[in-house]
Amino acid sequence: MTFLAMDVGNTRLKWALFNAPRRDALMLAQGAEFLENIEKLSEGNWANLPVPACMLGCVVAGDAVRRRVEEQMELWDVSAQWVVASSSECGLTNGYDYPARLGADRWVAMMGAWQHGLASGQFLPTVVVMVGTAVTVDAIDASGRFLGGLILPGHGIMLRALESGTAGLHVPTGNVCEFPTNTSDALTSGGTYAIAGAVERMVQHVRERCGSEPRCIMTGGAGWKMAPSMSVEFELIDNLVFDGLLAMASHRFT
Repeated sequence: MTFLAMDVGNTRLKWALFNAPRRDALMLAQGAEFLENIEKLSEGNWANLPVPACMLGCVVAGDAVRRRVEEQMELWDVSAQWVVASSSECGLTNGYDYPARLGADRWVAMMGAWQHGLASGQFLPTVVVMVGTAVTVDAIDASGRFLGGLILPGHGIMLRALESGTAGLHVPTGNVCEFPTNTSDALTSGGTYAIAGAVERMVQHVRERCGSEPRCIMTGGAGWKMAPSMSVEFELIDNLVFDGLLAMASHRFT
């Protein structure tokens, strides 16, 4: 029973085909496309895939993009199912004021982190960081309750905002350093340390709230860029959203 997992972000669509909708499933194929290239999927990377028996995905790019994805899926006889955050699922409890308004990608990533903790035999308070077009920093306590989280701009948005709102600042690529002595390095370092600082503050909050040192998990397309600049210990997991979708699929399709 093949299973198609899909993560449609603000910049790229990432997909993976598994041999079954369960947590220990074998990945058969995977890929990614920029959103402007969605129309190439059905005749390109998806054309020769085994037909998926079921599909589950999360989409944050809006209804128009979702419809474009569903049009590409018409080459298969499979219905598209999209995650909407609920009050609880698979042992994870949603503490958002209005649970359904929590971003689907955040909910699914936290589900992936929760499953990783369960697999280790002991779930610790956890900070889940997704670094992409936007950055989210979410906290889960040891009982699996989502406590709350932060949203801030990713590197690109920060730099474009400075370029458009400040006369004379342009955005060349710089390096991250402790004491920048040129504008390029100052811009790159400022954005990087802003994200690192948000993570450090959330780790501090969780430590004080839960009375123990939290685990920190980082994911997202730009996670690797943050790795050298982090002052807190963390684990980088590339496919955290797919892990969460597999956990949800194991309950929904089996």
